[in-house]
Amino acid sequence: MWTVMLGAGFVLLWSSGFIGATLGAGSAGAITVLAWRFLFAAALLLLWRRPKRAQLKSQVVVALLSQCCYLFGVYEAAALGVAAGTMALIAALQPIVSAVIDRATVRQWIGLGIGLAGVAVVVSGDLAGHPGTPWWAYLLPFGGMLTLVAGSLLGRRTRADVTDALVIQYATSAVVFTALAAATGTLTPPDNGRFWWAIAWVVVLPTFGGYTCYWLLLRRTSLTTVSTLLYLTPPTTMLLAWLMFGQQVTALGLLGLGICLTGVALVLVPAKLSYPRGMMATCSSPTSSTPPPSSPPRARARPRSRRWPG
Repeated sequence: MWTVMLGAGFVLLWSSGFIGATLGAGSAGAITVLAWRFLFAAALLLLWRRPKRAQLKSQVVVALLSQCCYLFGVYEAAALGVAAGTMALIAALQPIVSAVIDRATVRQWIGLGIGLAGVAVVVSGDLAGHPGTPWWAYLLPFGGMLTLVAGSLLGRRTRADVTDALVIQYATSAVVFTALAAATGTLTPPDNGRFWWAIAWVVVLPTFGGYTCYWLLLRRTSLTTVSTLLYLTPPTTMLLAWLMFGQQVTALGLLGLGICLTGVALVLVPAKLSYPRGMMATCSSPTSSTPPPSSPPRARARPRSRRWPG
């Protein structure tokens, strides 16, 4: 039950990151939003906890892969004109890569294919992009997806405390994005409430909530399981955008949501166990009882010779 709740929370909180990007897009650039997002996240966690130094090196590498490279690739691709639907479709390749690593079953491969088709249906109206987008811009979200998989594998192997790991990761991302914003002259935040509302949103929901659920799920399940849940983020984002911004929900989008749910169910719901027919008949019999412990066979008694009176 706890794992199911973590999975539902992960899908909702991870999807909220795309809403936060929309909230901040009208007031500041992507690098500015990322810099202040991780500055606040790291400061709040450091006030609460000091991480162990033994995990410092490994978690810095995890942060560079799963946060810095991943988020930079997604945000920079959006700035270069890659459509959000295209990036969602590229990100949906992560479960396929994870399945190759985890050696998924045939049933799971079928579910992954159905889930990918569902994502394609959801984002089919947002695949065109902007005129003049360079071809190499499409490699950025693909590279970000690969670095997220690599960071996830490394983070799972370290087995560090989740809180300690997040403190180090957020501090690393804060240093990287702050330096990048300062180098590009975009560190100064805009003077409006919309920007700080967006920062509060992305710090509390996707940063604290989404990444925490992600790493906890990764400890309890497999990389394929966690990655498969990403199939549900595009349709969930669609519903959140409808609730918050009044964006239209189409019949095609609802169809894609249903297809995604079918694919995820095939991957995550275990197949029915099969038992020998004789065992099933014994177990289902209302008069059956627990068999006694095995004992050596008893020797068959020799028949007595009957003597007839002569």
